[in-house]
Amino acid sequence: MAETENSSDVIGGIAAEALQQYVDRIERLEDEKKALSEDIKQVYSEAKSTGFDVKILRKIIGLRKVEEQERQEQEELIDLYKRALGMV
Repeated sequence: MAETENSSDVIGGIAAEALQQYVDRIERLEDEKKALSEDIKQVYSEAKSTGFDVKILRKIIGLRKVEEQERQEQEELIDLYKRALGMV
């Protein structure tokens, strides 16, 4: 005889308990992301209050995420474009 599933466990072909677990995890991670975002904002605020330029800090952090070779290529292109526009 075929195994029957409880209607509260599977609804429309969806495993309700598994779905609930995914939703719970995502909500928990979203809360953590929000808290981290607020922490990062606070660190930028502290850096600004001690005289650092937040805009430049953000650029530096972005640059650090890029590999050295790619960063050099970007800087060379920026330099080339600046010269073409008479900015150097």
